[in-house]
Amino acid sequence: MTTREEAVALCLQFPGAVEDAPFHDPNWTVLRHGPGGKMFAAVFERQGRIWLNLKAEPLQAEFLCRAFAAIVPAYHMNKRHWVSVILDGSLAKELIAGLAQESFLLTACRPAKQRAQNAPENWAERTE
Repeated sequence: MTTREEAVALCLQFPGAVEDAPFHDPNWTVLRHGPGGKMFAAVFERQGRIWLNLKAEPLQAEFLCRAFAAIVPAYHMNKRHWVSVILDGSLAKELIAGLAQESFLLTACRPAKQRAQNAPENWAERTE
């Protein structure tokens, strides 16, 4: 996988995924959970290659950046929670697809009941 079209098509396979251009810059394509939903991927060109920003668990992101030269801390994103996948042809399409699916799942809205169960009992706990 090396093209913007391939990366966008991969991300649009997820249920409810939509393509967006919120930055008014034709270089950036954002993939979201439905119109106005959370972003789970960004596709852009940098240094003559197409890059794909994806969310990852912090330990996974660290491992990926150490294991693959074409995966680096995310460009223009939180480098602890996001990685940039450089689409230079060196990574298996299955690996990229798995990372995209993980990003999609990590950014999906959790049901209200699950959010409530994970919330602290009172707001004072949040600030400590």
